[in-house]
Order: sequence, then structure tokens, then C-alpha cells
Amino acid sequence: MRTKSLLLAACLSFALSTAPAAMAQSVTGSGVVPGTVINSAERPIGFATSAPAQGVLVVLMSDAALPDLAAVGVGAGERAAIEAAIAGAKFEGKANATLSLRGIGARSRILLVGTGSAPTMLARAEAAGKAAQEVKSDAAPVTLTGAFTGAEGAEAGYGFALGQYRFDRYKTVDRKPPAADAVTIVGGDSAAAQSAFAARWRPLADGVRLSRDLANEPANVVYPESFVAEVRQAFSGVPGVTIEVLDEAAMRKLGMGTLVGVGQGSPRGSRLLAVRYRGAGSDAAPLAFVGKGITFDSGGISLKPGAGMWDMKGDMSGAASTVGAVLSLAKSRAPVHVVAVAALAENMPDGNAQRPGDVVRTMSGKTIEMLNSDAEGRLVLADANEYVADKYKPRAIVNIATLTGSIVGALDDQYAGLFARDETLAAQLLAAGSASGEELWRMPLHKNYAKKIESDIADVRNIAPSAGPGASIGAHFIGYFVAETTPWAHLDIAGVNQADSASPLVPKGMSGFGVRLLDQLARGGQ
Repeated sequence: MRTKSLLLAACLSFALSTAPAAMAQSVTGSGVVPGTVINSAERPIGFATSAPAQGVLVVLMSDAALPDLAAVGVGAGERAAIEAAIAGAKFEGKANATLSLRGIGARSRILLVGTGSAPTMLARAEAAGKAAQEVKSDAAPVTLTGAFTGAEGAEAGYGFALGQYRFDRYKTVDRKPPAADAVTIVGGDSAAAQSAFAARWRPLADGVRLSRDLANEPANVVYPESFVAEVRQAFSGVPGVTIEVLDEAAMRKLGMGTLVGVGQGSPRGSRLLAVRYRGAGSDAAPLAFVGKGITFDSGGISLKPGAGMWDMKGDMSGAASTVGAVLSLAKSRAPVHVVAVAALAENMPDGNAQRPGDVVRTMSGKTIEMLNSDAEGRLVLADANEYVADKYKPRAIVNIATLTGSIVGALDDQYAGLFARDETLAAQLLAAGSASGEELWRMPLHKNYAKKIESDIADVRNIAPSAGPGASIGAHFIGYFVAETTPWAHLDIAGVNQADSASPLVPKGMSGFGVRLLDQLARGGQ
């Protein structure tokens, strides 16, 4: 993985050198006992048709139009004061703009948040997420309202849930937990809002939370075996789900030399995790999400620079997002058939680690000349792709991985890179990205890139011997292990898996990118 401060530096180095959760185990000597610490409590989210005039009032506004506020106890005089403040501040209700007012009526604060004109689901969710971050320190109950229907109120609840996420479980000194008083979303049909939230949006928020929690955990807490344990716990009691785990002995028996090989420098054994959900009435072959799950990436013998290496705990973000997406779909009982496959390993240097120049063999028998041990994500995905194709016979495969610094140089943190051989699947992914707010940009996957990974002694090599379009070459390598007849796409999320600063739906830290996108893809635009 190449993330933030390490990303472009690693990309340059690469080119030059080659011309809420309880973990399963504690870690000896770490002083950290998983399961004994939790994140700060979040505000419970409820729905009502009215609310008393107390605490904090949040109003979502389209343009400068103040909605009817009678149901939340705002009288004529207070409304006039709010309208005067709007005019004085020239507040126009632009998307995610805010105006905070105090001293009006009995409420401790009134917060206005813009949704922009003709707000979409995503605009409402973002405005509510922005509100969640703005009121996190207000020690009072929150009422959130706007001119929305029951279903639109549920969308606001979803945004609030995403925006209020935080990962602070290891703080012990001067910890200031945010307020945990409830937020009540007031609209015209609270029963419809509650139903839509429970059926669709709460499960999706839970899936994002699982992905963020896994990726934010330090590598002495989440490693291949404990990743599996955490996922088992998250899916406990969820209907329609089966979980399969392969340890190193099972993978060796299948000939999965690349996944086992990447982890052989670590005392923590590699794992392959498959989580399958078959919804009621879904008889089609599964859609497969296959994620890179490097729980810590030192680079192995091809050691990374020290600066920024701490972020390599998040090199399993792709795997985390695959299981998060399936959790969302399963909890909402979506009528779909999906399987998430997480290729889990820790890439460390020791006397048993892979050496540059080694030749490794995949499950199908294909051989790879491994020139750089820091191009390990593509190696674990090679075996994972072959396994999912053989075991599950999927109708399509989507890989998701923090793969290259090259993609960050091209797209920064605004888009994930999309590489695809199938035009229909590519169009579906682009549409899902736009609808979910996790946007993609199509990148080239030219057949001539195959020449750059030709090897003199094996079938392919895992890098090009000189500088070039690294993200495209990495994608082409991964695609080499997927049959041409299988619709396949690869998402390089190295620039978007971590947020250096908060945005309305993504607090600072690991973003959970991919959960919303893959959920939307599986639902087919629903």
C-alpha cells in the first residue's frame, strides 16, 4: 500500500529502485487487551413527527428557504428572528454551508445546514453528516428537521450516522467523549422514516463502521487471524450468511503459493476469508468482491521508507470494505447473492521472507517472478481471484485494493481508479460510484501493458523493470489471473482509503471507501 505521506515517495522510490469491536486475541507484550476498550458512544437516532423546544435544533435548508418549523416548537417570533439572522448573514443554503445561532427561544443553539437547490439523497445525507460533526460537543439532545418526506428523513439519519463516527478507543488521558444524547429526526411520516432507516440505511452505516473499525485498528490488534475473528463476531446471528476460512495449511494444500508467500516473513499466519450471503429468491451466480488484506505492510525485504509507515496498518482497507458491503446487504436482507473474499497477510521482513527474484506459483500453477516484495497486494489477489473463480463460479469479480502510489499521483484523494475489461461492469461501477458518493475515474488498461510484465524465467513478473504507468501495470497483472470470459474490474483505492481531514460523511481516519459503492453495485441501482 502507498498511503498519503508514503504514497508518492514510495512510487518514486519504486521507479528508481527498479529502474465497535472486540478482537479475538491479545498480543503478547503489547499491553493492549482487545475487547476492553470501545469507541465513544454515538448519539442514538430516532424519528418523530414533533419534538419539544429544547436542546439543539438542526434545520436542513434548500437554498435560503426556511421550512415549516411548527412541529419542532418554533413560534412566529422565533421564526422571524431566524429569518432576520439568515438575511443578515446572507446565508444562501448552499450545500454543507452552516450558520449557528444562539439566544433564540429556549434552545441552546439553532444550527442551519444547507443542502443546496433540489437536494438529492446524497445532499441530504451530507448535510446531516455535517450537522453530526458540528454538534458532537453539544451536551444536549438534538432535533433535526427539514422539508422532507419519511424516506428523506431516513436518508438524513443515515448521513448523521456516518458523520458522527469516531475512532478514539485508545485515548485515556484528557479524553473528552462527545455528547451522546439522542438525535430525533422530525418529519411528516416518522413511521416510514424509521422503517426505511432500519431496512436500508442503518445496515449500510453498520457496514461502513465495520470497515472503518477494522482499518483504523493498529496492526498489533488486527492481523489475519484476529481480522477473521472480528468478522465472525460482526456477522453473528445475521441470516443467510456462511463463512469459510482457509489457514496456511489449507492454502498450501491448494497450491496458493502467492498468498502464503507474502506472509511467510511474519509469525502471524496468512488467511483467506470468504463471507457469502445469499438473499431470498436470489438464484443467480454470486457477484464476488475480492479485497487486498495486508494487515501491515512494511514492504518486506524491499523495505519501505520509515516516514509514514505507520499508515500501513490500513493496507487491508480493500478487504475491510468487501466484508462491510456484505454485512450491509445481509443485514438489510437484500435479494442478492454476493461473496466477499479477503486475502489476509502481514508483509514483514525476516530470514524466512520472500526475496526479490524468487519465483512463486499460484493456485492454478501459473508462475511469477517476484522482483519487488513491496508489490505484494497484486500477489495475494492473484491467488484470491483464482480461488473465488474455482470455488464460487461468480458472474463477475470486482477487486478492491490500496494498490499503488501511481494512482494517487493521477487522481489524488478525489477518485478511486477504475480498471475494467468489461464495458457493462465498468458502466455499472461508475453509476454506483456517482449514486453512493464514492466516485471512480476510468483508467487505461491497454493490452500492450502485458509486455511490461513479461518475465524471462516465469510466466510473468510482479513489476515492470523501469518506471511506467504503475497503476495500470498493477491492474493488468491482477487481471492476468482472471479468465477473459469473466467480467472483471479492479478498484485502486490507495488515494481514498484514508481521510487526512473530515468531510461530511467521512471523519478523519480510515474512510471505509468501497462499502457504499459495492452495496450500490450489488443492488443494481436500487
